[in-house]
Amino acid sequence: MSQLLLIEDDPLLGEGLSQFLQRHGYEVDWLQLAQDVESHWLRADLVILDRQLADGDSLQYLASWLSLKALPVIILTARGELEERIDGLAAGARDYVTKPFAEEELLARIHAQLRPLGCAPLNYGPLTLDLSCQQASIEGKEIELTPKEFKLLWMLVQNPRRIYSRDELLNKVWGYQSFPSTRTIDNHILQLRQKFPGLTIETVRGIGYRLK
Repeated sequence: MSQLLLIEDDPLLGEGLSQFLQRHGYEVDWLQLAQDVESHWLRADLVILDRQLADGDSLQYLASWLSLKALPVIILTARGELEERIDGLAAGARDYVTKPFAEEELLARIHAQLRPLGCAPLNYGPLTLDLSCQQASIEGKEIELTPKEFKLLWMLVQNPRRIYSRDELLNKVWGYQSFPSTRTIDNHILQLRQKFPGLTIETVRGIGYRLK
């Protein structure tokens, strides 16, 4: 569901960490240069930021990036002296992780940063959605969903009987920068209907969908 922006110039670490995070349900944009960040920043939900990039210390750019969109930033770097950690947090980062690191710990820190305050499972009849761990279950049996399927279902369940237009669903689930077609929504609704035959996701002709 969540879109991560990984800014890391070490190709082995970047590739390995991208794959690890994708296996745990995240979508990942991996960049190696600061000059490429601005065009990807707006679509991200969280940033993992190396300090030592080929085009300089990333902290010098962080304030301008955060002015585009406020995001939780986790600095991931070999520079672990106390003053450097203070500088990173003062520059706007939420967390500071030094290399070498355990992937599982980084994953837990990502979960913590993305977890909404006061988030509780959302129940709709026998369906339970847990936003903090991106899980859906029917009467306790987990149903596997892609991140986009989960976010789409979460929106419908939050406001049953509300009609969502296809354009609204595209903008809120995929984002303004992605430009998928409305056929993408139709395909994902079809998948949800197949996975949750007990739910009635109604097509409102000429408009969009609602949970009836």
